[in-house]
Amino acid sequence: MRAVLIAGAVSLVVALFGTPLYIRFLVRRKYGQFVRDDGPTSHHTKRGTPTMGGAVIIGGTLLAYALAHLVLWTPPTVSGLLVLFLMTGLGVVGFLDDFLKISKQRSLGLSARAKLLGQGLVGIAFAVLALQFPSGDGATPASTNISFLRDTRFDLAFGGAALGLVLFVIWSLLLIAGASNGVNLTDGLDGLATGACTMVFAAYVLIGTFQSNQSCYNPLSQFEARCYEVRDPRDLAVVAAAVMGACFGFLWWNASPAKIFMGDTGSLALGGALAGLAILSRTQVLLVILGGLFVIITLSVILQVGSFKLSGKRIFRMAPLQHHFELAGWGEVTIVIRFWIIAGLFVSLGLGVFYAQWVVNA
Repeated sequence: MRAVLIAGAVSLVVALFGTPLYIRFLVRRKYGQFVRDDGPTSHHTKRGTPTMGGAVIIGGTLLAYALAHLVLWTPPTVSGLLVLFLMTGLGVVGFLDDFLKISKQRSLGLSARAKLLGQGLVGIAFAVLALQFPSGDGATPASTNISFLRDTRFDLAFGGAALGLVLFVIWSLLLIAGASNGVNLTDGLDGLATGACTMVFAAYVLIGTFQSNQSCYNPLSQFEARCYEVRDPRDLAVVAAAVMGACFGFLWWNASPAKIFMGDTGSLALGGALAGLAILSRTQVLLVILGGLFVIITLSVILQVGSFKLSGKRIFRMAPLQHHFELAGWGEVTIVIRFWIIAGLFVSLGLGVFYAQWVVNA
Protein backbone atom coordinates (compact mmCIF):
# COMPACT_ATOMS: atom_id res chain seq x y z
CA MET A 1 0.00 0.00 0.00
CA ARG A 2 2.92 2.34 0.61
CA ALA A 3 3.89 2.17 -3.06
CA VAL A 4 0.37 3.25 -4.03
CA LEU A 5 0.50 6.26 -1.69
CA ILE A 6 4.00 7.26 -2.80
CA ALA A 7 3.12 7.03 -6.48
CA GLY A 8 -0.04 9.09 -6.06
CA ALA A 9 1.67 11.76 -3.95
CA VAL A 10 4.75 12.11 -6.17
CA SER A 11 2.78 12.39 -9.42
CA LEU A 12 0.42 14.93 -7.83
CA VAL A 13 3.32 17.14 -6.75
CA VAL A 14 5.14 16.80 -10.08
CA ALA A 15 2.05 17.72 -12.10
CA LEU A 16 0.95 20.50 -9.75
CA PHE A 17 4.30 22.30 -9.68
CA GLY A 18 5.72 21.10 -13.00
CA THR A 19 2.79 22.21 -15.16
CA PRO A 20 3.34 25.99 -14.74
CA LEU A 21 6.99 25.52 -15.70
CA TYR A 22 5.90 23.63 -18.78
CA ILE A 23 3.35 26.35 -19.58
CA ARG A 24 6.11 28.98 -19.58
CA PHE A 25 8.20 26.82 -21.90
CA LEU A 26 5.29 26.37 -24.33
CA VAL A 27 4.47 30.09 -24.26
CA ARG A 28 8.07 30.98 -25.11
CA ARG A 29 7.95 28.56 -28.05
CA LYS A 30 4.46 29.84 -29.03
CA TYR A 31 2.99 26.35 -28.96
CA GLY A 32 -0.66 27.38 -28.71
CA GLN A 33 -3.92 25.58 -29.43
CA PHE A 34 -5.54 25.99 -32.86
CA VAL A 35 -9.33 26.44 -32.58
CA ARG A 36 -11.70 25.55 -35.42
CA ASP A 37 -13.98 28.33 -36.68
CA ASP A 38 -16.97 25.98 -37.04
CA GLY A 39 -17.09 25.20 -33.31
CA PRO A 40 -18.82 27.17 -30.54
CA THR A 41 -17.86 30.85 -30.78
CA SER A 42 -16.99 30.90 -27.07
CA HIS A 43 -13.97 28.73 -27.88
CA HIS A 44 -12.35 31.42 -30.00
CA THR A 45 -10.98 33.02 -26.84
CA LYS A 46 -9.01 29.81 -26.22
CA ARG A 47 -6.97 30.18 -29.38
CA GLY A 48 -3.28 30.28 -28.46
CA THR A 49 -3.65 28.53 -25.10
CA PRO A 50 -0.66 26.19 -24.58
CA THR A 51 -1.40 22.58 -25.45
CA MET A 52 0.39 19.20 -25.34
CA GLY A 53 0.00 19.28 -21.53
CA GLY A 54 -0.40 15.51 -21.57
CA ALA A 55 3.39 15.35 -21.59
CA VAL A 56 3.33 16.50 -17.95
CA ILE A 57 0.86 13.76 -17.04
CA ILE A 58 2.98 11.10 -18.75
CA GLY A 59 6.22 12.41 -17.26
CA GLY A 60 4.74 12.68 -13.77
CA THR A 61 3.35 9.16 -14.00
CA LEU A 62 6.63 7.61 -15.13
CA LEU A 63 8.65 9.46 -12.47
CA ALA A 64 6.19 8.58 -9.71
CA TYR A 65 6.14 4.89 -10.65
CA ALA A 66 9.94 4.76 -10.74
CA LEU A 67 10.34 6.54 -7.39
CA ALA A 68 7.72 4.38 -5.68
CA HIS A 69 9.73 1.27 -6.56
CA LEU A 70 13.08 2.92 -5.88
CA VAL A 71 12.10 4.18 -2.42
CA LEU A 72 10.75 0.78 -1.37
CA TRP A 73 13.49 -1.03 -3.31
CA THR A 74 11.04 -3.32 -5.09
CA PRO A 75 11.36 -4.37 -8.74
CA PRO A 76 8.78 -3.17 -11.27
CA THR A 77 6.44 -5.78 -12.68
CA VAL A 78 5.81 -6.73 -16.28
CA SER A 79 2.15 -5.74 -15.95
CA GLY A 80 2.98 -2.27 -14.68
CA LEU A 81 5.57 -1.68 -17.37
CA LEU A 82 3.20 -2.85 -20.10
CA VAL A 83 0.52 -0.33 -19.09
CA LEU A 84 3.14 2.42 -18.98
CA PHE A 85 4.41 1.34 -22.40
CA LEU A 86 0.90 1.54 -23.86
CA MET A 87 0.27 4.91 -22.24
CA THR A 88 3.57 6.40 -23.38
CA GLY A 89 3.38 4.93 -26.88
CA LEU A 90 -0.05 6.38 -27.54
CA GLY A 91 1.11 9.62 -25.95
CA VAL A 92 3.89 9.84 -28.54
CA VAL A 93 1.33 9.36 -31.33
CA GLY A 94 -0.78 12.12 -29.80
CA PHE A 95 2.27 14.37 -29.41
CA LEU A 96 3.08 14.05 -33.11
CA ASP A 97 -0.53 14.90 -33.94
CA ASP A 98 -0.49 17.96 -31.63
CA PHE A 99 2.87 19.18 -32.92
CA LEU A 100 1.74 19.09 -36.54
CA LYS A 101 -1.42 21.04 -35.65
CA ILE A 102 0.61 23.71 -33.88
CA SER A 103 3.41 23.98 -36.43
CA LYS A 104 0.99 24.17 -39.37
CA GLN A 105 -1.75 26.10 -37.50
CA ARG A 106 -4.57 23.87 -38.64
CA SER A 107 -7.09 21.54 -37.03
CA LEU A 108 -5.67 18.46 -38.81
CA GLY A 109 -2.43 16.99 -37.52
CA LEU A 110 -1.61 13.43 -38.50
CA SER A 111 -3.81 11.98 -41.20
CA ALA A 112 -6.47 9.56 -40.01
CA ARG A 113 -4.53 6.69 -41.58
CA ALA A 114 -1.24 7.67 -39.93
CA LYS A 115 -2.92 8.13 -36.56
CA LEU A 116 -4.63 4.74 -36.71
CA LEU A 117 -1.40 3.14 -37.86
CA GLY A 118 0.49 4.57 -34.89
CA GLN A 119 -2.21 3.48 -32.45
CA GLY A 120 -2.33 0.07 -34.10
CA LEU A 121 1.41 -0.57 -33.91
CA VAL A 122 1.56 0.35 -30.23
CA GLY A 123 -1.59 -1.66 -29.48
CA ILE A 124 -0.37 -4.76 -31.30
CA ALA A 125 2.97 -4.67 -29.49
CA PHE A 126 1.16 -4.34 -26.16
CA ALA A 127 -1.27 -7.19 -26.88
CA VAL A 128 1.42 -9.60 -28.05
CA LEU A 129 3.70 -8.85 -25.09
CA ALA A 130 0.79 -9.14 -22.63
CA LEU A 131 0.49 -12.85 -23.41
CA GLN A 132 4.19 -13.46 -22.76
CA PHE A 133 6.34 -13.44 -19.59
CA PRO A 134 4.71 -16.22 -17.53
CA SER A 135 5.43 -16.05 -13.82
CA GLY A 136 6.56 -18.96 -11.67
CA ASP A 137 2.87 -19.87 -11.30
CA GLY A 138 2.44 -19.82 -15.07
CA ALA A 139 0.37 -16.60 -15.04
CA THR A 140 0.81 -14.12 -17.88
CA PRO A 141 -0.17 -10.43 -17.62
CA ALA A 142 -3.22 -11.00 -19.82
CA SER A 143 -5.24 -14.00 -20.92
CA THR A 144 -7.17 -14.82 -24.07
CA ASN A 145 -10.42 -15.00 -22.10
CA ILE A 146 -12.93 -12.17 -22.45
CA SER A 147 -13.35 -10.61 -19.01
CA PHE A 148 -16.04 -8.66 -17.21
CA LEU A 149 -15.41 -8.63 -13.46
CA ARG A 150 -12.90 -11.46 -13.91
CA ASP A 151 -12.14 -13.85 -16.77
CA THR A 152 -15.26 -15.43 -18.26
CA ARG A 153 -15.45 -18.86 -19.85
CA PHE A 154 -15.36 -17.36 -23.35
CA ASP A 155 -11.83 -18.07 -24.50
CA LEU A 156 -10.62 -16.49 -27.75
CA ALA A 157 -8.18 -19.39 -28.09
CA PHE A 158 -10.98 -21.89 -28.72
CA GLY A 159 -9.54 -22.59 -32.19
CA GLY A 160 -5.92 -22.95 -31.08
CA ALA A 161 -3.14 -20.76 -29.74
CA ALA A 162 -2.41 -19.01 -33.05
CA LEU A 163 -6.05 -18.06 -33.63
CA GLY A 164 -6.34 -17.07 -29.98
CA LEU A 165 -3.43 -14.66 -30.33
CA VAL A 166 -4.90 -13.06 -33.46
CA LEU A 167 -8.36 -12.66 -31.92
CA PHE A 168 -6.89 -11.32 -28.67
CA VAL A 169 -4.89 -8.71 -30.59
CA ILE A 170 -8.02 -7.64 -32.48
CA TRP A 171 -10.07 -7.50 -29.26
CA SER A 172 -7.34 -5.51 -27.51
CA LEU A 173 -7.10 -3.05 -30.41
CA LEU A 174 -10.86 -2.46 -30.19
CA LEU A 175 -10.60 -1.74 -26.47
CA ILE A 176 -7.57 0.51 -26.89
CA ALA A 177 -9.06 2.43 -29.80
CA GLY A 178 -12.40 2.77 -28.03
CA ALA A 179 -10.88 4.04 -24.77
CA SER A 180 -8.32 6.39 -26.32
CA ASN A 181 -10.75 7.91 -28.81
CA GLY A 182 -13.45 8.12 -26.11
CA VAL A 183 -11.22 10.24 -23.89
CA ASN A 184 -10.11 12.23 -26.94
CA LEU A 185 -13.71 13.10 -27.84
CA THR A 186 -14.49 14.02 -24.22
CA ASP A 187 -11.55 16.43 -24.11
CA GLY A 188 -13.49 19.38 -25.51
CA LEU A 189 -14.13 21.56 -22.45
CA ASP A 190 -11.78 22.85 -19.75
CA GLY A 191 -11.10 20.08 -17.24
CA LEU A 192 -13.84 17.74 -18.46
CA ALA A 193 -11.74 14.77 -19.58
CA THR A 194 -9.10 15.31 -16.87
CA GLY A 195 -11.63 15.25 -14.05
CA ALA A 196 -13.51 12.25 -15.44
CA CYS A 197 -10.26 10.31 -15.94
CA THR A 198 -9.19 11.07 -12.36
CA MET A 199 -12.32 9.32 -11.08
CA VAL A 200 -11.89 6.24 -13.27
CA PHE A 201 -8.23 5.85 -12.33
CA ALA A 202 -9.21 6.19 -8.67
CA ALA A 203 -11.58 3.26 -9.23
CA TYR A 204 -8.72 1.18 -10.60
CA VAL A 205 -6.64 1.99 -7.52
CA LEU A 206 -9.39 0.42 -5.42
CA ILE A 207 -9.89 -2.51 -7.80
CA GLY A 208 -6.17 -3.31 -7.97
CA THR A 209 -5.80 -3.10 -4.19
CA PHE A 210 -8.81 -5.34 -3.60
CA GLN A 211 -7.64 -7.86 -6.18
CA SER A 212 -4.20 -7.92 -4.55
CA ASN A 213 -5.70 -8.71 -1.13
CA GLN A 214 -7.78 -11.50 -2.67
CA SER A 215 -5.27 -12.70 -5.25
CA CYS A 216 -4.99 -16.38 -6.12
CA TYR A 217 -1.22 -15.87 -5.92
CA ASN A 218 -1.36 -14.25 -2.47
CA PRO A 219 -0.63 -16.89 0.21
CA LEU A 220 -2.40 -14.72 2.80
CA SER A 221 -5.70 -14.72 0.91
CA GLN A 222 -8.48 -16.27 2.97
CA PHE A 223 -11.00 -16.66 0.16
CA GLU A 224 -9.41 -19.02 -2.35
CA ALA A 225 -12.76 -19.86 -3.95
CA ARG A 226 -13.29 -16.21 -4.89
CA CYS A 227 -9.70 -15.21 -5.59
CA TYR A 228 -8.64 -13.15 -8.62
CA GLU A 229 -6.30 -14.61 -11.22
CA VAL A 230 -4.58 -11.31 -11.97
CA ARG A 231 -0.82 -11.38 -12.40
CA ASP A 232 0.29 -8.14 -10.65
CA PRO A 233 -2.78 -6.42 -9.19
CA ARG A 234 -0.92 -4.36 -6.58
CA ASP A 235 1.43 -2.90 -9.17
CA LEU A 236 -1.50 -2.09 -11.42
CA ALA A 237 -2.90 -0.13 -8.47
CA VAL A 238 0.44 1.71 -8.25
CA VAL A 239 0.23 2.66 -11.93
CA ALA A 240 -3.40 3.77 -11.53
CA ALA A 241 -2.45 5.88 -8.49
CA ALA A 242 0.41 7.50 -10.40
CA VAL A 243 -1.86 8.47 -13.31
CA MET A 244 -4.63 9.59 -10.94
CA GLY A 245 -2.26 11.87 -9.03
CA ALA A 246 -0.86 13.34 -12.24
CA CYS A 247 -4.37 14.06 -13.54
CA PHE A 248 -5.34 15.62 -10.22
CA GLY A 249 -2.35 17.96 -10.22
CA PHE A 250 -2.82 18.84 -13.89
CA LEU A 251 -6.50 19.61 -13.26
CA TRP A 252 -5.49 22.59 -11.12
CA TRP A 253 -4.21 24.30 -14.30
CA ASN A 254 -6.64 22.66 -16.75
CA ALA A 255 -9.84 23.69 -14.93
CA SER A 256 -11.80 26.60 -16.36
CA PRO A 257 -10.38 28.95 -17.46
CA ALA A 258 -7.70 26.51 -18.59
CA LYS A 259 -4.12 27.70 -18.62
CA ILE A 260 -3.12 24.62 -20.64
CA PHE A 261 -4.79 21.81 -22.59
CA MET A 262 -3.74 18.16 -22.47
CA GLY A 263 -4.14 17.81 -26.24
CA ASP A 264 -4.09 14.48 -28.03
CA THR A 265 -0.83 13.83 -26.18
CA GLY A 266 -2.82 13.45 -22.98
CA SER A 267 -6.14 12.12 -24.20
CA LEU A 268 -4.68 9.23 -26.21
CA ALA A 269 -2.26 8.40 -23.40
CA LEU A 270 -4.96 8.39 -20.72
CA GLY A 271 -7.30 6.31 -22.85
CA GLY A 272 -4.50 3.84 -23.49
CA ALA A 273 -3.73 3.60 -19.78
CA LEU A 274 -7.40 2.89 -19.03
CA ALA A 275 -7.54 0.16 -21.67
CA GLY A 276 -4.28 -1.36 -20.42
CA LEU A 277 -5.53 -1.46 -16.84
CA ALA A 278 -8.82 -3.02 -17.94
CA ILE A 279 -7.11 -5.73 -20.00
CA LEU A 280 -4.51 -6.68 -17.40
CA SER A 281 -6.85 -6.48 -14.40
CA ARG A 282 -9.30 -8.73 -16.26
CA THR A 283 -12.09 -6.10 -16.13
CA GLN A 284 -12.41 -5.41 -19.84
CA VAL A 285 -16.19 -5.06 -20.10
CA LEU A 286 -16.41 -3.35 -16.70
CA LEU A 287 -14.53 -0.42 -18.25
CA VAL A 288 -17.67 0.30 -20.29
CA ILE A 289 -19.48 1.04 -17.01
CA LEU A 290 -16.62 2.80 -15.22
CA GLY A 291 -16.04 4.99 -18.28
CA GLY A 292 -19.74 5.44 -18.98
CA LEU A 293 -19.34 9.15 -19.67
CA PHE A 294 -16.81 8.42 -22.42
CA VAL A 295 -19.20 5.85 -23.90
CA ILE A 296 -22.11 8.31 -23.99
CA ILE A 297 -20.03 11.02 -25.63
CA THR A 298 -18.64 8.58 -28.21
CA LEU A 299 -22.13 7.31 -28.99
CA SER A 300 -23.31 10.89 -29.55
CA VAL A 301 -20.72 11.25 -32.32
CA ILE A 302 -21.62 7.89 -33.87
CA LEU A 303 -25.34 8.72 -33.83
CA GLN A 304 -24.74 12.19 -35.25
CA VAL A 305 -22.62 10.93 -38.13
CA GLY A 306 -24.91 7.97 -38.82
CA SER A 307 -28.07 10.10 -38.82
CA PHE A 308 -26.56 12.72 -41.12
CA LYS A 309 -25.32 10.14 -43.63
CA LEU A 310 -28.60 8.20 -43.66
CA SER A 311 -31.15 11.02 -43.55
CA GLY A 312 -29.21 14.25 -43.96
CA LYS A 313 -30.47 15.37 -40.53
CA ARG A 314 -28.57 15.95 -37.30
CA ILE A 315 -29.76 14.66 -33.93
CA PHE A 316 -27.72 17.14 -31.91
CA ARG A 317 -26.87 20.79 -32.53
CA MET A 318 -23.24 19.67 -32.55
CA ALA A 319 -21.30 16.57 -31.56
CA PRO A 320 -19.65 15.53 -29.29
CA LEU A 321 -22.49 15.88 -26.79
CA GLN A 322 -20.89 18.56 -24.59
CA HIS A 323 -20.93 21.01 -27.51
CA HIS A 324 -24.65 20.37 -28.05
CA PHE A 325 -25.33 21.74 -24.58
CA GLU A 326 -22.98 24.68 -25.21
CA LEU A 327 -25.02 25.68 -28.25
CA ALA A 328 -28.18 25.17 -26.19
CA GLY A 329 -26.99 27.94 -23.88
CA TRP A 330 -25.45 26.03 -20.99
CA GLY A 331 -22.35 27.58 -19.43
CA GLU A 332 -19.08 25.68 -19.84
CA VAL A 333 -18.53 25.25 -16.11
CA THR A 334 -22.11 24.01 -15.66
CA ILE A 335 -21.64 21.39 -18.36
CA VAL A 336 -18.32 20.23 -16.93
CA ILE A 337 -19.61 19.88 -13.37
CA ARG A 338 -22.76 18.05 -14.43
CA PHE A 339 -20.78 15.72 -16.67
CA TRP A 340 -18.38 15.09 -13.77
CA ILE A 341 -21.41 14.09 -11.68
CA ILE A 342 -22.46 11.66 -14.41
CA ALA A 343 -18.91 10.27 -14.57
CA GLY A 344 -18.89 9.83 -10.79
CA LEU A 345 -22.21 7.99 -10.87
CA PHE A 346 -20.90 5.59 -13.50
CA VAL A 347 -17.73 4.98 -11.48
CA SER A 348 -19.81 4.32 -8.36
CA LEU A 349 -22.03 1.92 -10.31
CA GLY A 350 -19.01 0.09 -11.70
CA LEU A 351 -17.40 -0.30 -8.29
CA GLY A 352 -20.72 -1.44 -6.86
CA VAL A 353 -21.09 -4.11 -9.53
CA PHE A 354 -17.49 -5.22 -8.99
CA TYR A 355 -17.90 -5.62 -5.24
CA ALA A 356 -21.40 -7.10 -5.47
CA GLN A 357 -20.12 -9.97 -7.61
CA TRP A 358 -17.55 -10.85 -4.95
CA VAL A 359 -20.15 -10.69 -2.17
CA VAL A 360 -22.72 -12.76 -4.08
CA ASN A 361 -20.19 -15.53 -4.61
CA ALA A 362 -19.56 -15.74 -0.87
